[in-house]
Amino acid sequence: MGGRGELRTLRSAEATGLALPLSGNALYSGFYLNELVMRVLEPHTPYPALFFDYVTALTQLARYHNPEPALRCFELALLEALGYGVDFLHCAGSGDPINDTMTYLYREQQGFVASIMKSQHRQFTGADLRALATRHFETVAQLRAAKRFTRMALKPYLGPKPLKSRELFRRK
Repeated sequence: MGGRGELRTLRSAEATGLALPLSGNALYSGFYLNELVMRVLEPHTPYPALFFDYVTALTQLARYHNPEPALRCFELALLEALGYGVDFLHCAGSGDPINDTMTYLYREQQGFVASIMKSQHRQFTGADLRALATRHFETVAQLRAAKRFTRMALKPYLGPKPLKSRELFRRK
């Protein structure tokens, strides 16, 4: 590795596997993953477990038509690597297990609390929370809930500057 500043020149590298054929939405999604990594992680700090999550996400982007599950799983892994711990299976404060049929409100720095109030943006069902905990999204609604949560949780790490990769999706 040579050069000065943040952007260095890679002089030699060994492939960890075959090149992945990414195009269209999968390619844009790969750009998004790269931008997240560059914007959120400390330079020159190793994240070996997250690297495998990254490779898994890229592999899933190349393999499956819908990029959403791979993106949500990687975002959750990234939050975990950053130490952003959220208990998706227990109500904050009481510690009671979540109920799939109840609704919960997300409170930053606290977690999820049972709620009867209607707040579309911060409200999640117990089934949504279980899907987040297991990273297994069976419905479109669960994927949307995961996207809402990861956007809220990543916002403090990304700051006010918009992501360039999101512009690619808007231009299509």
